[in-house]
Amino acid sequence: MMFLIRTAFWISVLLLVLPLGGAMKGDGPNAEERASIDAMAALAAAGATISDMRSFCERQPDACDVGSKALQVMSDRARNGAAMIQDYLGSEGAPATPAKAASTAASGRDTLTPADRKPSWRGPASPSA
Repeated sequence: MMFLIRTAFWISVLLLVLPLGGAMKGDGPNAEERASIDAMAALAAAGATISDMRSFCERQPDACDVGSKALQVMSDRARNGAAMIQDYLGSEGAPATPAKAASTAASGRDTLTPADRKPSWRGPASPSA
């Protein structure tokens, strides 16, 4: 499922970034109309979109509930991933104090147990002919 979501995301990014052919055809704005759109008109359109999105939960409460649960799951996963990275970087990247370095060096030697020192199993001896 995540593969499909990632694929859809990257395809949409590519479609937004890459130019798809020459002049725009159909009912879209031509070059003169695109040039006449100023920042204030774009800001007003963005404000209208945001105000419409604010009332979305009133119109679709079920979709809002599912979306908030999905957002909670994603934030929990991100928090756990960040904690794992922080633990990894904290243990690997922490500067070693002299006492810590000495204990690490001492614990790094002779760590085999008596069971580890036994020879491995070799199977039954082959009969001599």
